[in-house]
Amino acid sequence: MPDSSNLINIPVGKLGIIPLESSKKLGEKVDSYIARWRAERHNEHKDSITFAGYEKDSYILKSCCPRFGSGEAKGTLSESVRGTDLYLLVDVVNHSITYKICGQTNMMSPDDHYSDLKRIIAAIGGKSNRITVIMPFLYESRQHKRSSRESLDCAMALQELVSMGVDNIITFDAHDPRVQNAIPSSGFENIMPTYQFIKTLLRSTPDLELDSDHMMVISPDEGAMNRAIYFANHLGVDVGMFYKRRDYTTIVDGKNPIVAHEFLGDDVEGKDVIIMDDMIASGESMLDVAKQLKERKARRVYALATFGLFTAGLDIFDKAHEDGIIEKVITTNLTYQMPELFDRPWYGSADMSKYIAILIDHLNHNASISSLIDQTERIQARIKEYKEKGTITDNYKAPSVN
Repeated sequence: MPDSSNLINIPVGKLGIIPLESSKKLGEKVDSYIARWRAERHNEHKDSITFAGYEKDSYILKSCCPRFGSGEAKGTLSESVRGTDLYLLVDVVNHSITYKICGQTNMMSPDDHYSDLKRIIAAIGGKSNRITVIMPFLYESRQHKRSSRESLDCAMALQELVSMGVDNIITFDAHDPRVQNAIPSSGFENIMPTYQFIKTLLRSTPDLELDSDHMMVISPDEGAMNRAIYFANHLGVDVGMFYKRRDYTTIVDGKNPIVAHEFLGDDVEGKDVIIMDDMIASGESMLDVAKQLKERKARRVYALATFGLFTAGLDIFDKAHEDGIIEKVITTNLTYQMPELFDRPWYGSADMSKYIAILIDHLNHNASISSLIDQTERIQARIKEYKEKGTITDNYKAPSVN
């Protein structure tokens, strides 16, 4: 699809994209979009010196973090970054990357990915024009508040990145966006993938009835209520909520175990229900909610989560699908997706690469991204198209950047 953006502002600097190894695949897709758009874009100033290096086959700058046999590492850049407007992409929960320590294979943890990000920033050495870190899953975002004598990891990480010279941080569906209060004078954008979720759900399900008589949106806990309300308001349906009863006398895997899920909301009998959450970790909590909804005679259950970590594997979801407990699970490609996921009939992927490319393209031009963050018009246009045609298409003309 050709670019429809009218970007005439002078770029902040030469565009440079540095996807760390953890985000290599996503970074390449983002890069291909921008390269194509800029080749096709008609701009009367494109040949001026202020647009030097504007049109390229690729904006990816080569970098790596080689390791010594001891497990120590260093960040290296193979190209000059002087005066460049840099965008670093990192997936801190990509568990598919390994390295050797004294001959033993070690799986990279979020701490390792975060350290590699700092190494690349250190290698930049303050020579760039501006640094924007795109970290879809915010590092240590689940450790965002202090409830006892414990560390505040996410807040400290944000402050550390800013102290190293990072100008802007872009994340998606932060566990608690209030953590940005740790860096009140720096750029922080928390973006919701609601539009991409709705596109993927509507495109893959031709027989949804988008009204309160046939559909309901469910929040699996009180923390996910805001995103559930936002999603439900767009669809024009009601909201229900589960709250978690926990055993606060014990700690298992770093958290208090859930004793039961209690439901608050209207009758779900005969309705399609959509469970909204920021992440699927093991998936046990999500599936327990789905099971309870089916016991309440819900028609079909759809689970939508920004990050699909599947830390307990896919077998429990396979069984839940076979048992009719869950119809479909949709997550984004913002974090690592196991290859076997795409063989599952119950799985759908919401592609975020085009959206990230649009954000980078606009920010490099110092153009406003307010219209990109507020997706109301585009969402409503797609819902209207679905109600009229029973599906949505790639070439549909939305009222804003699609």
